[in-house]
Amino acid sequence: MSHIQPDCPLILTNTLTRRREVFTPREPGVVRLFTCGPSVYRRPHLGNYRTFLYEDVLQRYLTYRGYTVHRVIVATDVEDKAIEEAADLGLSVGELTDRNLERFRTECDALGITLPQTIARASTSVDVAVRLIEQLLENGIAYRHDGDVFYDPLKYSRFGEIFGLDMSDWPTDHRRFAQDTYEGNRWNRGDFILWHGKRDGDAVAWESSIGPGRPSWNVQDPAMCVQQLGYEIDIHCGGIDNIYRHHDYNRAVIEGITGREFCHYWLHGEHVIVDGVKMSKSKGNVLHLEEMSERGITPREVRFLLIYGHYREKLNVTDELIDDRVARIRGIRGDVDALLGGAAGSRPDAERAERLLGELPLLFETAMNDDLHVGNAVDSVSAALSELRTVAPAKGLSASDRRRLTNALTAMDTVIGAILQR
Repeated sequence: MSHIQPDCPLILTNTLTRRREVFTPREPGVVRLFTCGPSVYRRPHLGNYRTFLYEDVLQRYLTYRGYTVHRVIVATDVEDKAIEEAADLGLSVGELTDRNLERFRTECDALGITLPQTIARASTSVDVAVRLIEQLLENGIAYRHDGDVFYDPLKYSRFGEIFGLDMSDWPTDHRRFAQDTYEGNRWNRGDFILWHGKRDGDAVAWESSIGPGRPSWNVQDPAMCVQQLGYEIDIHCGGIDNIYRHHDYNRAVIEGITGREFCHYWLHGEHVIVDGVKMSKSKGNVLHLEEMSERGITPREVRFLLIYGHYREKLNVTDELIDDRVARIRGIRGDVDALLGGAAGSRPDAERAERLLGELPLLFETAMNDDLHVGNAVDSVSAALSELRTVAPAKGLSASDRRRLTNALTAMDTVIGAILQR
């Protein structure tokens, strides 16, 4: 059972303000949470899942703290990469993305990632995207060019603030960037596309009030957010790569319409690298769940591997790290089994056992309140469990102490999802 007190706030590191802040939602007791999801032109790898997992931990811990969480996770299923990949494989875009999205759901279930009943899809929010673009055109922030629609960042005064972009030498002439995404972490110093006007041979297009075509990636997330949560939310999450272009684009679209703050708290998780090298298909070092399974590692142990530590620290996956983290969670489970298994005994040191049992939730919450530091939370709990084992080494804990420990661990594992859930 949680011991959360009002004077023990949740502290989050906010990319927008570049400081640690006490989290306070707009509506008391309610959190509106937008989390970037998979671009389903290909199946997600472990690097992608680390982002989805820290977002899951955030949702779970907000719930643990007593908040009602309205969360949206989005699937990008209509964009340049999906169209190109489907053509290469001889599939329709729908066939490709449906297949990959179903695999995503299956793997999320195995990893213990809590998904909304409905995953928002770009292909089902086109009408909302069109409405947003129409409002930006009306506000004079967007403009048409050869059937496409572009956003002019110079018409929005807060552009680039999430990244910390210097706009003083931004080009004043129209330099248009018409792709959904661009390789690498760089800025396209010019106007970004909102609507791809239909061309001859295009495989995907919709009829709309702004002409035939399809929404760009840059307006898809804002459309799905508005459709599911509205124009004002509390927390926006994603990977560190999203601070280049994507999240500033999302913010610019919505605030360019409303003139009000869209979201105050912006969280970004760091990359996974493999043996010091960025994970990529071209380098042949992309890791998936089945590679872990072949090593005898369960999905819940993979979950622990990816969340242990801190989400804002780069994770360098090596054989040694995998072995160490798997051994860590198995050792913790061993302590739990020793404390809860066997016949109930009596505690020779009642005062010490009482102190340790009382400390467990507080140790966990203190670390989690410190910007979701799962590593410190787990280490603190693990140390207390190890000490607790010395209280009754022969017969174990009393029946009442076991119930108390089980309740505490069950509550904590609604967040960690790897101690009791194997």
